Amino acid sequence: MAQEYKLKGVTSLDLKPGDKQEVEVEGLEAKVLLLNAAGTVQAIGPRCTHYGAPLVKGILGTNGKLTCPWHGACFNAKTGDIEDAPALNALPVFKTTQRDGAVYITGDAETIKSGNRKPTFKCSTAGASQPDKVVVVGGGSGALGVTEGLREGGFTGQITVISNEGYLPIDRPKLSKALLTDLKKLQWRDEEWYKTTANIDIVQDEVTGVDFAAKTVATKSGANIAYTKLVLSTGGTPRLLPLQGFKVLGNIFTLRNVHDVNKIVAAIGEQKGKKIVIIGSSFIGMEIAVCTSGGNDVSVVGMEKAPLERVLGEKVGNIIRKNVEAKGVKFYMSAGVDKAEPSGSDPSNVGYVILKDGTKLDADIVILGVGVAPATEYLKDNSVVRLESDGSLKTDEAFAVVGLKDVYALGDIATYPYHGPGGEGKYVRIEHWNVAQNAGRTAARHINSPHLKPEFFTPVFWSALGAQLRYCGNTQANGWDDVVMQGNPDEGKWIAYYTKGDTVVAMASMGADPAMAQSAQRMQLHKMPSKKDFEGGLDILSLGPPQ
Repeated sequence: MAQEYKLKGVTSLDLKPGDKQEVEVEGLEAKVLLLNAAGTVQAIGPRCTHYGAPLVKGILGTNGKLTCPWHGACFNAKTGDIEDAPALNALPVFKTTQRDGAVYITGDAETIKSGNRKPTFKCSTAGASQPDKVVVVGGGSGALGVTEGLREGGFTGQITVISNEGYLPIDRPKLSKALLTDLKKLQWRDEEWYKTTANIDIVQDEVTGVDFAAKTVATKSGANIAYTKLVLSTGGTPRLLPLQGFKVLGNIFTLRNVHDVNKIVAAIGEQKGKKIVIIGSSFIGMEIAVCTSGGNDVSVVGMEKAPLERVLGEKVGNIIRKNVEAKGVKFYMSAGVDKAEPSGSDPSNVGYVILKDGTKLDADIVILGVGVAPATEYLKDNSVVRLESDGSLKTDEAFAVVGLKDVYALGDIATYPYHGPGGEGKYVRIEHWNVAQNAGRTAARHINSPHLKPEFFTPVFWSALGAQLRYCGNTQANGWDDVVMQGNPDEGKWIAYYTKGDTVVAMASMGADPAMAQSAQRMQLHKMPSKKDFEGGLDILSLGPPQ
């Protein structure tokens, strides 16, 4: 039941557009965020509904968009609704009243305490003779974005998600960052939510083909599922090494799903001191190195000069390397792998990894982090669809597949035109959790309202690499030719601005929140400062809310 509560220490609603403050609610062990969202002063939930970041440290634009300082989730501060992933629940909004030198909010006590607003949907298709039916292939981040976006936007037709993973959609980043296996902690929503709240059918099966003319999807169990709109979001397939020993020896793993993590955790066991060799200095490989380093002997083998060099460059890669080495991880860079050999005591399991220069690494466990390929095997023999050279599907800005009617592609399997700074509409394929989920939300808006022009969203990712790395923008479209560094890496506080000419196309940071959130908003609005500005020492947080 809604009632009025006084805000502690607040005497007026005199806030300028973009101003915000976190305040306590008298009589409740709770806080709210008081803000001026594009001229509207009100109170909302104070923490991001993704991982609980304090939104008072986020960026509130004068357009009313509030961006989380940690992972780029964006909310409409007027309505509390989600603008960008990775948050799934909206923020509650509370009416504010000023009288007698005090400020009050009106709301339900439990909602104020939770700071969270779970979505409610109208999903009934009763009375519809031929209701729309969206079929989503894949149960990952893209599926989360499109299904929740559809229902939030008022879609009342049938939604079916077909997933071969054996569980409900999960928070996949926690797999490599924490080797988490508990489905209760991984699954975003429980089965009852899908059945009752969202009226979404989850089918545990594997898609084997699509008849685009008949608008049906065939599955391994023999089912043929009809659709009016089809969303393909099957993610990536981890790459293997076609080298001696890697296909036949045990205790060699890839990491993509909960089943993989269960195998890795079982192989590591409770006893410390395992010799773990990670092949690949990508984000997956580096995150696994960090989360397995406690008490184990961990080595990373990479072909690059520095970890993550392809994305972050050699200079920043070596900053990351130093952080991870502090965890006890050893690196073998500019190194090629020759073969894997068994141990003398157990010929069925890996015992050594041999590098091309002859270096022999003891290995109880080997984990491959050498990239993924678009998981589109079920389309390779389809005469109607055209796959790109890497196996992905080419889409437009709404993530509708080019050349196919009523079909969308999301996430790791989508190559789409990039209109961010320096992008110039060039086609890119970005393997980020946030990109897949935001692509799903974009596709959902297009399905619900095809007349609306798709909005550009800034790609964001984060990584646990001895400290929290934040990144936004994109360098794949046209590359970068310089990096402007600010801060002191030795103190763990720095920002790297990646530039092409005078245009900042991406940024990475550690210990500098909310610089990424500020940059993401400005990139979306095409109001990012120039390379010359940052070379001159400009602090992006000194600029205030984006206009």
